[in-house]
Amino acid sequence: MLPRWVRRGVVAPAVVFLAGFVLLGIPVILLLGLAISPTIPGRWRPLRFLWFAFLYLLLEAALLVTLFLLWIGTGFGYRMDSPWSQRLHYQLLGFTLRVLETEAGRVLNVSIESSGATPDDFHGRPLIVLSRHAGAGDSFLLVDLLVNWYARDPRIVLKSALQWDPALDVLLNRLPAVFVDNDPGVDRIGLIHRLASNLDENDAFTIFPEGGNFTSARRQKSITWLVSEGRSSRAARAEKLRHVLAPRQAGTATALQASPEADVAIVAHTGLEHLTSAKAVWRYMPMDTTIKVHWWRVPAHEAPSDPEAVGDWLFGWWSLVDGWIEANRPEVVDVAIADPDTPTEPLAP
Repeated sequence: MLPRWVRRGVVAPAVVFLAGFVLLGIPVILLLGLAISPTIPGRWRPLRFLWFAFLYLLLEAALLVTLFLLWIGTGFGYRMDSPWSQRLHYQLLGFTLRVLETEAGRVLNVSIESSGATPDDFHGRPLIVLSRHAGAGDSFLLVDLLVNWYARDPRIVLKSALQWDPALDVLLNRLPAVFVDNDPGVDRIGLIHRLASNLDENDAFTIFPEGGNFTSARRQKSITWLVSEGRSSRAARAEKLRHVLAPRQAGTATALQASPEADVAIVAHTGLEHLTSAKAVWRYMPMDTTIKVHWWRVPAHEAPSDPEAVGDWLFGWWSLVDGWIEANRPEVVDVAIADPDTPTEPLAP
């Protein structure tokens, strides 16, 4: 990861200048996409790709400029943690994700269908969100739903690689968020405990117990790891899971101990799992799919606190999630899911 001063002082301004340069040339770029689209399989795939990439770049630049102005408006960062500043940053996050959701629906032909527990079911309660992890952009999807549909302020655990995105780097580092990586010197459990503490009725601590996006190879690695740790019974249970990885208990147990008064939301989704790489995103564009999301509510008093009990409890819920995915996944995910050669995020061993 680049040093902070390089990301903020070099990369972020470069993105703003790049967006300005591309904006000047957008008529030529779109005409080029229009010209080559009929020669490439898919329905106007290059044109759709270029437009969505341009929109993302433009939003990125606009967000960076706005964040710079907010930095000035908070006394050059002095009042960045004030309630009004935090509220403005969450509103900015929600607006950006709402624009991306709208354009994804229009350009990529994607819709979102949410079922199960509603915002009213969680009203007035602090919340811990445990979500399935699979496919490109599912972190964006979950945060979008939490901010714009469930009116929550998410506190989220993310992998450090997302800080390569300059706007996300600046915005999320101003909000309650934790970026984790492979550095063994980082106290990930301590960070999770601090982030999950003192939740109020508008907060939603969010974590992915699987630790990384589902792929077939990662599924096998998680089973092998359980066997190597002498957890044969859990390995046997993990063998029965076809669409999710074996959940890791440490991060979830820490969050439950930090906020024993919080209700728990278990979140399953399907429709993104086949998007395992940039090549797959290109291949399935336009996506022509409905992303289905289902929410289960677990009242605070029903969630265990003992770490071992949390592990068994998670496996029970992940078995339910696995069955829901099997019943609701679109036909396209029957295509074999390849494994990119990237390590699983070491979030909650």
